[in-house]
Amino acid sequence: MPNHPAPITVIRLGYRVGRDPRINTHLGLVSRALGANKFLVSGDKNHKMFETIKQVTKTFGGEFSTNHLDAPLKWIRKYKSEQKDGGKNATVVHLTMYGEDYRKVIKEIPRDKPLAIVVGGAKVPASIYRMADYNVSVGNQPHSEVAALALFLDKLQDGKSIDRKFSNPKLEIIPDLERKNVIDHEKKEEE
Repeated sequence: MPNHPAPITVIRLGYRVGRDPRINTHLGLVSRALGANKFLVSGDKNHKMFETIKQVTKTFGGEFSTNHLDAPLKWIRKYKSEQKDGGKNATVVHLTMYGEDYRKVIKEIPRDKPLAIVVGGAKVPASIYRMADYNVSVGNQPHSEVAALALFLDKLQDGKSIDRKFSNPKLEIIPDLERKNVIDHEKKEEE
């Protein structure tokens, strides 16, 4: 059972083709692997990145969606104000090195409300800081957005984010100290 049962959406602001392709793909893959339900990207469009993430989801299982956002600020305002599952308004968390320590703030974040996690890009508009319910830092030093997102998602789920089971995988990796151990579920069905 996840420690954050409400839906989690990760929003990447300001994608720049040619500059951020691997970072954005990795943000999407970390989002999927560590408990988010959806990954939205604003800025330049890159269908190849979305296809990569969709292919990983198809191969390794789970329910995960991706999409491009033309107007992220409008989307965040609407998401925050609309009543979602069970009549709860969403919570918005902005990951920034200028925020409060995530280890302290994370206890305050409601677990029963949909959550949008905003990951900045080139220049984050000041309105994001005002819109966010929590401006959260994973360290106050420059480092990777991917690392910040991974640490935040894992802490949000009490360190159990990697224990998740994914529905309907074609391939499933089994931890093994001595060899690669991969179950091919499609091959098993053919037998």
